[in-house]
Amino acid sequence: MGISEKAELFIRSVPNTDRALLAQCYTSPSMSSTEISPLVRDLQAALGADRVLHAPEDLLAYEYDASIEHAVPDAVVLPINTEQVAAAARIADQYGVAVVPRGSGTGFAGGALAVQGGVLVVLTAMNQIREIDVDNRIAVVEPGLINLQLQDALAPHGLVYAPDPSSQRICTIGGNVGTNSGGPHTLAHGSTVNHILGMEIVLPGGRVTWLGGRQVDSPGVDLRGVFVGSEGTLGIVTAICVRLVRKNEAIRTMLAVFDTIDDASEAVSEVIRRRVVPMAMEMLDQETIRVVEPRVHAGYPLDAGAVLLIEVEGTAETVAHDAEVVVAACKSQRAREVRIAEEESEREALWEGRKSAIGALGSTSPAIYLLDGVVPRTRLPEVLRQVLERSAAAGFRCANMFHAGDGNLHPTVLFDPQEEGATERVLELGGEIMQLCVEAGGSITGEHGVGLEKRSYMSWVFSDADLEAMDRVRIAFDPVGLFNPCKVLPTGHGCAQGHFQQIEPHLQTPGVYV
Repeated sequence: MGISEKAELFIRSVPNTDRALLAQCYTSPSMSSTEISPLVRDLQAALGADRVLHAPEDLLAYEYDASIEHAVPDAVVLPINTEQVAAAARIADQYGVAVVPRGSGTGFAGGALAVQGGVLVVLTAMNQIREIDVDNRIAVVEPGLINLQLQDALAPHGLVYAPDPSSQRICTIGGNVGTNSGGPHTLAHGSTVNHILGMEIVLPGGRVTWLGGRQVDSPGVDLRGVFVGSEGTLGIVTAICVRLVRKNEAIRTMLAVFDTIDDASEAVSEVIRRRVVPMAMEMLDQETIRVVEPRVHAGYPLDAGAVLLIEVEGTAETVAHDAEVVVAACKSQRAREVRIAEEESEREALWEGRKSAIGALGSTSPAIYLLDGVVPRTRLPEVLRQVLERSAAAGFRCANMFHAGDGNLHPTVLFDPQEEGATERVLELGGEIMQLCVEAGGSITGEHGVGLEKRSYMSWVFSDADLEAMDRVRIAFDPVGLFNPCKVLPTGHGCAQGHFQQIEPHLQTPGVYV
């Protein structure tokens, strides 16, 4: 069977080592771009041919998210409104195939992978701000809206949408709802669930309804809270009513420089002990600093063992007081320097260094495996030491940048997937690091979700009764189990325990990057 011109051009553009594999995929009968299945025909009839992708060369871009796992959907739909999402859900239900929602694909836990094939519903074309109500401090947005675009639209009104993931330049509000994302300012403002008032959702089978509303409190069971963080397993969000907060009168951003991670970690607890809760407390270790600073020129000393980026907000009087307390607390824990950003450009540079850290690390290594665990603040020093020890023992470099204020760690393992056995060793190391977090009294995720990556770890933090209760909730929304199957919960219809290697046939060879 021949290869399409588009596929042939793509194959020529990839490294030699991958060309044979791709050619084999494209020439296999199941990957023919000329054959259109009844599922695809019905999707095209409902949404339009330009809204449905099915050729192998088009599906390539949707085989992965930001995790190190791959899976191939049977079809990708690009709806522009709620009605088209509902139509796709109805058609998938008729064919008995899986439905997987996806935003920008920036998730690190494999939550947007079509591990049982089926229909991948990509919501990036639904990216409008439907309403900004300044007086009531709410906005209604579509799920494909980029987080930062909402912030930019609110700025002229002196309002802020508080959740600000480090990936806010590309992550979508709908994706933030799916994983209950946090960000640097979670310490003071809370995570996404604290700022969502209501949602329009499409349920399995295509029914459309609202959970919550436009008010802070709604009567009855809080199904809105149940839905946030459910990672597409209960339904697909198509509109979101978010709560807005006023921009504070004053803000002060500080950079505390330490010789060791231990000292920086102790300073985090010391600040809180002195009864100041900053808006943000972010830490970068030496490995991260040495990669980020030459690229961003944020002002991080290259010889520092760690830096803390600390921000306080409020009235001018409150900010002046809190900044003094923060400086004193850091110096009491052997900070060798505490800088205060005097100009907005300096503040922006400090934050640019933090928010570009993942991209900078990714540019220095063939692949990265970014983890997401939580530990009590008081356990940060010992857990970080063990993370670095375990990484070194496994033969990998590990960089750390994380939300230190709430103990949300993001160890980032640098590795080469082409090295024999490297991917398997990285996954094993990831499990060990998650276990360290749980044993320290923490959890397996703070903001990236469970997805496919960590579903087998859920029994470490929940009892059988807990997991059964969660499964009952899922069944109440989706009795057949076709909405984002094999995610979050450790068991499911047609799902194996553990990671992607055990789920066939749609998952690809781990570590093959195309």
